[in-house]
Amino acid sequence: MTATPRPVDTMRAVAAGAIGTGVLTALWLVEPAIGLPNIAVGQILSSFMSVSVAHLHVGIAGGWAIHILMGILWALLYAAIFAARLPGSPVARGALYGALLFLVAQIVFMPLVGAGVFSRGDVALLMGSLLGHLVYGIVVAWIYAVPSSAAPGTPPPYPDGATLPQERTS
Repeated sequence: MTATPRPVDTMRAVAAGAIGTGVLTALWLVEPAIGLPNIAVGQILSSFMSVSVAHLHVGIAGGWAIHILMGILWALLYAAIFAARLPGSPVARGALYGALLFLVAQIVFMPLVGAGVFSRGDVALLMGSLLGHLVYGIVVAWIYAVPSSAAPGTPPPYPDGATLPQERTS
Protein backbone atom coordinates (compact mmCIF):
# COMPACT_ATOMS: atom_id res chain seq x y z
CA MET A 1 0.00 0.00 0.00
CA THR A 2 1.43 3.34 -1.05
CA ALA A 3 0.51 6.33 1.07
CA THR A 4 -0.43 9.60 -0.53
CA PRO A 5 2.22 12.11 0.49
CA ARG A 6 0.84 15.04 2.44
CA PRO A 7 1.78 18.60 1.55
CA VAL A 8 5.01 19.74 3.13
CA ASP A 9 4.54 21.95 6.17
CA THR A 10 7.43 24.26 5.33
CA MET A 11 7.31 26.34 8.49
CA ARG A 12 7.24 23.25 10.71
CA ALA A 13 10.14 21.73 8.74
CA VAL A 14 12.18 24.94 9.07
CA ALA A 15 11.48 25.06 12.81
CA ALA A 16 12.34 21.36 13.15
CA GLY A 17 15.59 21.91 11.25
CA ALA A 18 16.60 24.93 13.32
CA ILE A 19 15.81 23.20 16.62
CA GLY A 20 17.38 19.91 15.51
CA THR A 21 20.53 21.74 14.45
CA GLY A 22 20.63 23.56 17.78
CA VAL A 23 20.35 20.28 19.69
CA LEU A 24 22.97 18.63 17.47
CA THR A 25 25.33 21.57 17.93
CA ALA A 26 24.85 21.61 21.72
CA LEU A 27 25.56 17.88 21.82
CA TRP A 28 28.72 18.29 19.73
CA LEU A 29 29.87 21.09 22.02
CA VAL A 30 29.57 18.90 25.15
CA GLU A 31 30.86 15.66 23.62
CA PRO A 32 34.48 16.45 24.61
CA ALA A 33 33.34 16.39 28.26
CA ILE A 34 32.40 12.71 27.86
CA GLY A 35 35.60 11.74 26.10
CA LEU A 36 34.56 12.20 22.48
CA PRO A 37 36.53 14.50 20.18
CA ASN A 38 35.57 18.09 19.50
CA ILE A 39 33.62 18.30 16.24
CA ALA A 40 34.34 21.90 15.26
CA VAL A 41 31.83 22.09 12.44
CA GLY A 42 31.89 25.90 12.19
CA GLN A 43 35.64 25.91 11.69
CA ILE A 44 35.50 22.93 9.31
CA LEU A 45 32.86 24.59 7.10
CA SER A 46 34.64 27.94 7.15
CA SER A 47 37.91 26.30 6.05
CA PHE A 48 36.12 24.26 3.39
CA MET A 49 34.43 27.37 1.97
CA SER A 50 37.73 29.25 1.96
CA VAL A 51 39.33 26.56 -0.18
CA SER A 52 36.37 25.61 -2.36
CA VAL A 53 35.31 29.05 -3.58
CA ALA A 54 38.60 30.61 -4.62
CA HIS A 55 39.75 31.39 -1.13
CA LEU A 56 36.63 33.25 0.01
CA HIS A 57 37.18 33.67 3.72
CA VAL A 58 33.78 33.29 5.38
CA GLY A 59 35.12 33.08 8.92
CA ILE A 60 33.95 30.84 11.72
CA ALA A 61 30.63 32.71 12.03
CA GLY A 62 30.04 32.03 8.33
CA GLY A 63 30.82 28.37 8.90
CA TRP A 64 28.25 28.21 11.72
CA ALA A 65 25.68 30.00 9.53
CA ILE A 66 26.23 27.42 6.80
CA HIS A 67 25.85 24.65 9.40
CA ILE A 68 22.48 26.06 10.52
CA LEU A 69 21.26 26.56 6.95
CA MET A 70 22.26 23.01 6.04
CA GLY A 71 20.36 21.73 9.08
CA ILE A 72 17.24 23.53 7.86
CA LEU A 73 17.72 22.28 4.29
CA TRP A 74 18.12 18.67 5.51
CA ALA A 75 14.89 19.06 7.53
CA LEU A 76 13.05 20.36 4.44
CA LEU A 77 14.35 17.34 2.52
CA TYR A 78 13.09 15.06 5.31
CA ALA A 79 9.65 16.70 5.18
CA ALA A 80 9.42 16.58 1.38
CA ILE A 81 10.70 13.06 0.76
CA PHE A 82 11.33 10.94 3.82
CA ALA A 83 8.58 11.71 6.36
CA ALA A 84 5.96 9.89 4.30
CA ARG A 85 8.21 7.10 3.05
CA LEU A 86 10.23 5.84 6.03
CA PRO A 87 8.59 3.15 8.14
CA GLY A 88 7.76 3.25 11.83
CA SER A 89 7.06 5.88 14.42
CA PRO A 90 8.43 9.41 14.15
CA VAL A 91 11.34 8.45 16.42
CA ALA A 92 12.16 5.40 14.27
CA ARG A 93 11.92 7.45 11.06
CA GLY A 94 14.13 10.11 12.60
CA ALA A 95 16.74 7.57 13.64
CA LEU A 96 16.75 6.12 10.11
CA TYR A 97 17.06 9.59 8.62
CA GLY A 98 19.84 10.50 11.05
CA ALA A 99 21.71 7.32 10.10
CA LEU A 100 21.34 8.25 6.42
CA LEU A 101 22.72 11.73 7.11
CA PHE A 102 25.62 10.20 9.04
CA LEU A 103 26.46 8.05 5.99
CA VAL A 104 26.24 11.06 3.66
CA ALA A 105 28.49 13.05 6.00
CA GLN A 106 31.05 10.26 6.21
CA ILE A 107 31.06 9.28 2.53
CA VAL A 108 30.69 12.71 0.90
CA PHE A 109 31.38 15.58 3.30
CA MET A 110 34.30 14.28 5.35
CA PRO A 111 36.42 13.43 2.27
CA LEU A 112 35.65 16.90 0.85
CA VAL A 113 37.11 18.57 3.93
CA GLY A 114 40.15 16.31 3.98
CA ALA A 115 39.07 14.05 6.85
CA GLY A 116 38.75 10.95 4.68
CA VAL A 117 35.98 8.43 4.16
CA PHE A 118 34.50 7.40 7.50
CA SER A 119 36.82 9.86 9.23
CA ARG A 120 39.79 7.61 8.40
CA GLY A 121 38.52 5.06 10.91
CA ASP A 122 38.71 7.36 13.94
CA VAL A 123 36.22 5.45 16.13
CA ALA A 124 35.68 8.27 18.63
CA LEU A 125 34.99 10.78 15.85
CA LEU A 126 32.65 8.32 14.15
CA MET A 127 30.75 7.72 17.39
CA GLY A 128 30.38 11.45 18.04
CA SER A 129 29.18 12.06 14.50
CA LEU A 130 26.76 9.13 14.57
CA LEU A 131 25.32 10.19 17.93
CA GLY A 132 24.85 13.75 16.73
CA HIS A 133 23.18 12.77 13.47
CA LEU A 134 20.86 10.27 15.19
CA VAL A 135 19.78 12.91 17.70
CA TYR A 136 19.29 15.47 14.92
CA GLY A 137 17.15 13.06 12.88
CA ILE A 138 15.01 12.08 15.87
CA VAL A 139 14.44 15.71 16.92
CA VAL A 140 13.54 16.76 13.36
CA ALA A 141 11.14 13.85 12.80
CA TRP A 142 9.51 14.21 16.21
CA ILE A 143 8.93 17.96 15.82
CA TYR A 144 7.70 17.55 12.27
CA ALA A 145 5.23 14.86 13.39
CA VAL A 146 3.72 16.72 16.36
CA PRO A 147 0.13 17.62 15.46
CA SER A 148 -0.42 21.34 15.09
CA SER A 149 -2.20 22.95 18.03
CA ALA A 150 -3.56 25.59 15.66
CA ALA A 151 -5.65 23.01 13.79
CA PRO A 152 -7.02 20.33 16.17
CA GLY A 153 -7.84 17.10 14.40
CA THR A 154 -5.50 17.79 11.49
CA PRO A 155 -3.99 14.50 10.34
CA PRO A 156 -0.25 14.15 10.98
CA PRO A 157 2.15 14.60 8.06
CA TYR A 158 2.97 10.89 7.91
CA PRO A 159 1.04 7.92 6.55
CA ASP A 160 0.75 5.42 9.42
CA GLY A 161 -1.62 7.59 11.45
CA ALA A 162 0.54 7.39 14.58
CA THR A 163 0.00 10.26 16.96
CA LEU A 164 1.47 11.47 20.18
CA PRO A 165 -0.55 10.81 23.35
CA GLN A 166 -3.50 13.18 23.59
CA GLU A 167 -5.12 14.64 26.69
CA ARG A 168 -8.38 13.04 27.67
CA THR A 169 -11.37 15.31 27.21
CA SER A 170 -13.89 13.29 29.24
